[in-house]
Amino acid sequence: MNGARAVFTSVRNFSTLAAVFGILFSGVLYITIGSENLGWQIGLAIAALAIGIPHGAVDHLVALPQTSRPRLALLIIGYVLVAVIAVLAILHWNKLGFQLVLAMSALHFGFGDAAFIAEKDRLENRQRMRQKVQNMFAISSGIIPVFIPLLKSSTKSALAEINPALISWASDIEPQIKFLVGFFLVLTLILLAKDNRPREFIDLIFLTGLALIAPPLVAFAVYFGCWHAMRHTARLTLLLPKSVNAANENNPRKSFLSAVIPGLPALVGTVVVALVIAVTDSNIDASYLWYLLVVVWALTVPHMIVTSKIDQKALA
Repeated sequence: MNGARAVFTSVRNFSTLAAVFGILFSGVLYITIGSENLGWQIGLAIAALAIGIPHGAVDHLVALPQTSRPRLALLIIGYVLVAVIAVLAILHWNKLGFQLVLAMSALHFGFGDAAFIAEKDRLENRQRMRQKVQNMFAISSGIIPVFIPLLKSSTKSALAEINPALISWASDIEPQIKFLVGFFLVLTLILLAKDNRPREFIDLIFLTGLALIAPPLVAFAVYFGCWHAMRHTARLTLLLPKSVNAANENNPRKSFLSAVIPGLPALVGTVVVALVIAVTDSNIDASYLWYLLVVVWALTVPHMIVTSKIDQKALA
């Protein structure tokens, strides 16, 4: 299990350092270039999003690790249909679709992060977080990267560039959302300190710093690509046979790459699809990022359904 522990440790360190980089990089560019320049924000966001796209492309291997071709074909068809319906729904009902995606993403991200910690604790033979602390950590680690960036005043200009219909997504409940985010964060930090979980405490601090300091596009993209996706990929190394074998051979690099390589075609496909849509729209600037986000959000719907099973197993 040394190989598996090394994968989880390396990925956790990478994701934490990525958040620190996002904070510092955003601060430097904010001072030198300014927050009104969206060029560097869009470029960094697209790069970070691209890193995260492959992590959901092996869901068929997770849902049906050993199955017949007809069942696999049905799963893929159903998966694609759900994603296509989600794309059409978001494009048709921009605001409502955006709100539903936010709520769904907060749950998916938060409980996925808690599952990552639970599996890491198991690999290290460490006592798990208490159920109450685990649930609070899941809620906080989900709502912080999702809601804080979108509640900042600077978000309106970014949303106006991407899709003006999203500017009023919070409507009249913005103060209540801010209160709930702050309430869960403070309470979770208190519980983590009480239970002697310093690394989880630090992770939440850095997540909050990234969400508060980095521009909203950068904050979400760095979190999605360099935090959530990387940690989910680490969890896949416990499920995919090639990754498991490499970990047993104490080759963590090969174990991790074995979980990444099968998802690379999805990265190419997603970029091509979003580019085709953007070109059709005769605008490959900010609208390109909007369509790329729509595709990513849509893929999250079936991805969340598939991964909910392994999340429940890890958190049980």
